[in-house]
Order: sequence, then structure tokens, then C-alpha cells
Amino acid sequence: MIARLAAGLGFLALILSSGTALSSTLEGPLQIIVSKDLQSLKVYDGDVVVAKSKVSTGKAGHSTPTGIFSIIEKKRMHHSNLYDDAPMPFMQRLTWSGIALHASSHVPSYPASHGCVRMPNDFAKMLYGLTRRGGHVLVSEGEVEPRRISHPFLFRPAVVPPDTQLLSDVQLRPAIPDATEDAVEVAMADPKPASAEQIVKAVPQDPIRVLITRRDVRQTLKDVQVLLNDLGHEAGIPDGLAGARTFAAIRSFQTAEGLKADGMLTPELIGAVYAKAGKGTPPNGQMLVRRKFKPLFDVPVTIRDPQTALGAQFLIARDVDAETGTAEWYGVSLEDRLPAAMKKRLGITADADASAPDGIVQALDRIDIPDDARGRIASLLTDGASLSISDTGLGPETGEGTDFITVTHKGPAKEKPVKTVQKMKKKPKKKNPSVVAID
Repeated sequence: MIARLAAGLGFLALILSSGTALSSTLEGPLQIIVSKDLQSLKVYDGDVVVAKSKVSTGKAGHSTPTGIFSIIEKKRMHHSNLYDDAPMPFMQRLTWSGIALHASSHVPSYPASHGCVRMPNDFAKMLYGLTRRGGHVLVSEGEVEPRRISHPFLFRPAVVPPDTQLLSDVQLRPAIPDATEDAVEVAMADPKPASAEQIVKAVPQDPIRVLITRRDVRQTLKDVQVLLNDLGHEAGIPDGLAGARTFAAIRSFQTAEGLKADGMLTPELIGAVYAKAGKGTPPNGQMLVRRKFKPLFDVPVTIRDPQTALGAQFLIARDVDAETGTAEWYGVSLEDRLPAAMKKRLGITADADASAPDGIVQALDRIDIPDDARGRIASLLTDGASLSISDTGLGPETGEGTDFITVTHKGPAKEKPVKTVQKMKKKPKKKNPSVVAID
């Protein structure tokens, strides 16, 4: 921590003196946090600020969305296809719907953009040189700061004992790499490697992105389709889409179990299917994993006390050490005031408190994931791996070519206290013939 703080202060001093810096002065994955209230951007290395700048976010009618984003595209010079081909130097895209960080010659101390985050040119150029695709950017209404989080739930890397396990016994990744991969793990012909380096070769990996959220209707239906097929009620390909075969399979199950054969997917029907299949209680959460903007796998998880919102939590791993099986996690809670209709749909009756000092810990306390899924995460964990926790699922911004994007909600404006005016008793007017009363 002391070394990181010293490096951060040195890096910040270099920025202030020259406006440029080398990324080699940083120790690990960066985290960018934009505060709309302060109109500021800060770059964090762990919990240390290494760079900051004023910014200008979206003006009224074009507000910059808040939430958890990633840099999904970078261009040194981009021209807007929405606003008169306007130049956007050092553009770093956050959503495919048009939100980005970019340089501008007009960066006032108030919101003035059409939704993007404007930065001074020198700072935008420097930041562009520090970041990479997939780097995280958080946008918050107020100022938030990452802090070190310790919790038994948080993932740690798997440890491979170098002196006891031969490479031929290790489960390897696919031997045919992606075009952008730097190296490949391969099996050794020698059954007795001479050194630890010959046992497992370290392979640079893009960090994984993990999202834990509530299950949506499609995920639930997909699992029901799988179970109905296993029970002999043909629901077709498990795709989470409610078609004629799925309705027929539900009615077939209901008839066989002596239930009302209406073909409806209700909580009671889901519980009955799980019970008949011997699968226990239906899961109400989902853990999804992506890497390089592509899905890897997803598994059901359990969220306890589901009537209370999880909030919007974000954590990033650094100093991941596979030799000792340790990792440091830094987390941020963002305000996410869900609309009443959304809370009703999700069965939420109590909001999460983003200002609570233990808000992240409270959310982690309520999540249970299968041991085998934890093992898969451990085998993939590297510096820069992230964990997002949200109530709202994937959302419309998450799609092909993105990491998990969580757009948060500001909620209704707080009502201003109404001033009460007490009526004063009118004093009787003194009679004065020289004064004329005017109403």
C-alpha cells in the first residue's frame, strides 16, 4: 500500500507538472470514477487517486447515465454521427447508444454536453494512453471512493502445487488460441518436468467480468423447460421462449400431477416442477461470466432475503497471486433508487442504502453460489477481474460487444419541505381621517 501510494503521488505530480505520464508508473488495473455533482473525473489505482480532472457531463434533456460501464471502443479521432459530425478526439466509448469519454475545447464547470463526458484535451490524451478496452468507468451522481473490502465470499485464485502435479494431470484450456492471444498452454512430452516453469506456463489473460443479479423470466423458463424435458414432458429446445410446445409441456405436467391444466408459468408451477425433479427450491439469482466482451458461462445462485434490494455494487480484483491463493478487492456502492413499478415486478419492498459503510458486505452476506462455480471462477481469476452486483439483470445496454453494463436510477426528486405560514390576526385600524387605505 505504501509503495502504491508513493507511486500514485509521484504519478499525480508528473501529471500536474507536465500533463503527460507513463503507464509504467502504475501497479495494477485502473478504475475511472466520474462524479456528476462535482463535474470531476478521478483515476484510481486501488484506493489511491493517481489523476483527476474537471469534466462536463450531459445537460438537461441529455443527462449522462449513471452506473457501471466499460470502455468498449477507442478511437484517437471520432466524429459524431448524431450531432453534425462533431469531432470527438481521444474517444473512449462506454455504450453503443452513444455515451463516451472524449476531449473537447469547451469544458465548462457545469453540464453542457449531449450525454458524453467532456475532458480537457491534454488530460483526455493522457488518459487515452493509460486505458485499454474493457477498463471500467463508473458514473455516479455524487462522489464515491473505492475502498478495500475483505469478505469470505470474494473469489481467490486457484493454487496449483508445482511439486506434486504434473502438467499431464492438469486440466488445460483449449490449445487453439484466439487471434489476439499472446500464448497457449500446451502439454509437455516429458512425464517428469525438470522445473516448476515446465509444469504450468503462465498465460496472460484478459480479466473476467462477473455479474450477480436476480433471475429474469427467460432464465427461469429455460430451467423449467430443461426439467420438463427430463421429466418426460417434451418442451422442445430450452431457450427461455414461451412457445406452443412449452405451454403443452406445462399442461401435460399439470395434468399428470393433478393440477389445474392452464399452461401458466406461476411460482407454484415452478416450485412443483423443481420438487418433482428433486431439485429443491428454485434459485432466484443468476451469476453470469464474460471475458473479452463474450459470455463464458452462467449458473443459478441463491439470493437470501430477496425482498430487500441488493443495490448496485462494484468490486475489482488486484494483486492476484496464484502462488499464495490471495487477492485484494476494492469496492464501490452506487445509489440505485429503483422505480416503484420495477420494485413491484422484482418483489422488492426495501431499498438498499448506498451510503451505508457496510453496504457491499451486506449484499455479499446474502448471496450463495455453488462450489463448482466458485472453482471455475478461481481458475480464471487475474488482476482486473471484476464483480458487479445488481437487482436489474442485464439491462438493454448489455449486449454483443460489451461487458456487463449496469445503469442505475436516481429515483424521484426529494420533496422540499413546505413552509407553513401562520395567519396573523389583523389589528384593528386606527381611525385617521388624513390617511386613505389602499387594498
